[in-house]
Amino acid sequence: MIDPDTQANWVAESDEEDDAEEMPLSLRLSIADTLTLGNATCGFMAVYFTTTGILIPHLQGSQETGMARHSAATAVILMLLAAIFDLCDGLVARKLRSSPMGAELDNLSDLISFGLAPAYFVLVYGMVADDAHQRVSAVAAIVVLLAVVLRLARFSCVTMKDGMFQGMPSPFGALTVVSIVLLELPFIPTLLAIIGAAWLMVSRVEYPKPRGVLAVAMLGWIVAAMGMLAAWAFDAPGGQVLLQMGCALQIVMAATIPLFATARRVNTFRDNRRESREARAAQVP
Repeated sequence: MIDPDTQANWVAESDEEDDAEEMPLSLRLSIADTLTLGNATCGFMAVYFTTTGILIPHLQGSQETGMARHSAATAVILMLLAAIFDLCDGLVARKLRSSPMGAELDNLSDLISFGLAPAYFVLVYGMVADDAHQRVSAVAAIVVLLAVVLRLARFSCVTMKDGMFQGMPSPFGALTVVSIVLLELPFIPTLLAIIGAAWLMVSRVEYPKPRGVLAVAMLGWIVAAMGMLAAWAFDAPGGQVLLQMGCALQIVMAATIPLFATARRVNTFRDNRRESREARAAQVP
């Protein structure tokens, strides 16, 4: 249309409002989305430090163990920081608003930080460790990656009861995998433990969601793990022992939570059967 005063084209205000209503989902990021992108950045940087500090020096024949130790610690600390971002973005999204892209951003970021980064860590371990087999380690790395892919896909499709996850959460699984590698066990036990952690991620074992006191405890454990890694990286007195204790504790938690969940399900099944028998007995004259 033409404005009679200015002879310029103009659009009616109502038409502009209709166009705004017909626009696709907003691309404006929320605070929670920004934290999620921080998660993805940490995962990518973990891959970077694993490559530049461990893999490339090994391929170049460098024997400097200090650099590899610092880079390994940095990569794992970045995964831990990604777990903090992942923990916080959910809390912020529940308290504030989340953009329509929030769920998709979260899954994609988790795939980088807790799928690609730990799988790549396992792959590089198979290339640099003296007693490791590179091709077998590559298979184990693929298993970890596919387990996280399936875990995240199922999370998007399956509705669980409130407060529970089905299968080990991918951040917890990723930290368990790198803990197994850092514990420096013989190759076969390491391989079996990694596959076991991958299986737990796609299993039907129920894990509680980190909310309230559990979220605070999880955050405290992550910070403590960062401290252990820093002590190990800078060769502080007792740093090696602290690292081994932290890795062992992470693996023990990963192994015992399914046992508690299984025991709870068995007890619930027994209680239901007992109540059913009592109900039938009460109906008999």
